[in-house]
Amino acid sequence: MENIIKSLAVILLAVMMSFSFSGCGSKDDGVIEDGVLHLATNAAFPPYEMTDDNGEFQGIDIEIARAIAEKLDLKLVVDDMDFASVITSVKKGKSDIAMAGLTVNEERKMDVDFTVSYAKGIQVVIVPDDSDINSIEDLANDKLIGTQKETTGYIYCSDVPANGGYGEEHVAAYASGEAAVRALLEGKIDAVVIDNGPAQEFVKANKGLKILESRFVEEEYAIGVAKDNRTLMEAVNTALEELIADGTVQKIIDKYIVY
Repeated sequence: MENIIKSLAVILLAVMMSFSFSGCGSKDDGVIEDGVLHLATNAAFPPYEMTDDNGEFQGIDIEIARAIAEKLDLKLVVDDMDFASVITSVKKGKSDIAMAGLTVNEERKMDVDFTVSYAKGIQVVIVPDDSDINSIEDLANDKLIGTQKETTGYIYCSDVPANGGYGEEHVAAYASGEAAVRALLEGKIDAVVIDNGPAQEFVKANKGLKILESRFVEEEYAIGVAKDNRTLMEAVNTALEELIADGTVQKIIDKYIVY
């Protein structure tokens, strides 16, 4: 009988240990992969996210995400994808956070929750040096405007004139900002509406282009987290607030953007 009791005790202990290692006693930090923070982004949006000559990811969002991951004792893994898939990836639990020069708006709030803002996004207009577009108002003169698809630039420009837009027939959406700029250089469109950061990079890299002095609109950038993931949301938001408070975020931004 004593041997039977000992055997049962051993079996019970093994079962309890199995439960403890399978999740009941494990650290629940809200990430989809243990020890890893998956970042959904579109690495074609300099200076916020891009790749260098060696194919390594770099940029403002990449460095901020890496600093957050370090604070949470996690390894950052970049999930590079089309911009249109960034929020969907987080919403469906394929990535943990979304950072892609991501503007906070009501439509996106329906799919993800947002942290505090870490940067201000300014939408500007790129035109050829010899363009007859000299101000934002000139865009209404039957011009064809290029944007990156699914961006707020596209949303604003394709809206009806009553809401300040130009109508879908006056907007051409491209897979990336680079593709839109290329179309501008080829004379397929009259202007490109895009965030100021990448606009500066594209104009620097392509002769014959300029940015209008007047700003199209100002926005707030933040990090998107799945709406049902309160644990991760609170952890990321707290880490980001600490990085803003100690000057790390501004130092990263200043590294890439000269005002």
